[in-house]
Amino acid sequence: MNWTDKLYDFDALQEPGWEPRGLVFDVQRFAIHDGGGIRTNVFMKGCPLHCLWCQNPESIRWEQDISFIETHCIQCRKCIEVCPVSAIKTDETGQRVTGIDTGKCTLCGACFKTCYAGAINIIGRWVSVDDLVAMVSRDRDFYIASGGGVTFSGGEPTGQPKFLLAALQAMQQLGLHTAVETCLHVAPEQLEPILSHVDLLLTDIKHMDADVHRELTGMPNDLVLKNFRHISQLNIPVRVRIPLISGLNDSLESLQQTADLIASCKNVLGVDVLPYNRLGISKCRQLGCEYQLADLTPPRRETVEKVAGFFRSVIDDVTIGGM
Repeated sequence: MNWTDKLYDFDALQEPGWEPRGLVFDVQRFAIHDGGGIRTNVFMKGCPLHCLWCQNPESIRWEQDISFIETHCIQCRKCIEVCPVSAIKTDETGQRVTGIDTGKCTLCGACFKTCYAGAINIIGRWVSVDDLVAMVSRDRDFYIASGGGVTFSGGEPTGQPKFLLAALQAMQQLGLHTAVETCLHVAPEQLEPILSHVDLLLTDIKHMDADVHRELTGMPNDLVLKNFRHISQLNIPVRVRIPLISGLNDSLESLQQTADLIASCKNVLGVDVLPYNRLGISKCRQLGCEYQLADLTPPRRETVEKVAGFFRSVIDDVTIGGM
């Protein structure tokens, strides 16, 4: 299945009678970005978009992934011995391990359990709401004192709607601020129940032109803009994030259209300009996939400052790199 073809019903994967569980690829405690104050950031797997510049390619698939970090490998070859489907790739000599054939790999975990050097990793683990509550409760006092809370990111957290809703409700019962980072490419009926339990939304505006948006992300932006305007009508606080990708969405025309949208919505608290970075290159290499913007360089500092100043003409609170 091409995961960018449609909105995927992630909850159909969960057996009847299960409590909602989420597939999470990272949990960062004591984070200071993505919502204000001290926070726990929960990164959930699966995304309906496939942005060319994605810095978290491990978040895209709606299932677990396996990665190979060649610089960590000590060439003990234990993984070759335990792999039941011969998915370990080697060089032309057959002696040096170079990666994992994801087409053959069944994610049995045998190589991961054997690799004590940490070269092989399974990305994504199932967690329950109770798991998150237990983790967050340990730091609750820090969150409350700092005005922080919990942020659900990804991937696209709304792609796991039952788990996300239950987790948000649990965090609010703890008295914590809740934030969701979303691309807003989500069916309105999935998004609507979640909005009642969100204190802050963080969302990208990647491009205002539907055709260009499709070229950059694999999907048009009609659903994104429809949801964005609906959220504005509900007056839910939003921070808009502008990924700044040289030559792709940094034209004056593109930035002006985005600024006009922001100016028309009274619920936008601020704008975060996010300059392109190259973090996705090494991650794609570890996953055995191709990174399409490997030759693109990050924008110059003066360019980023100029764009930030441009958005300050429509809203006071503008950061570079996120709050």
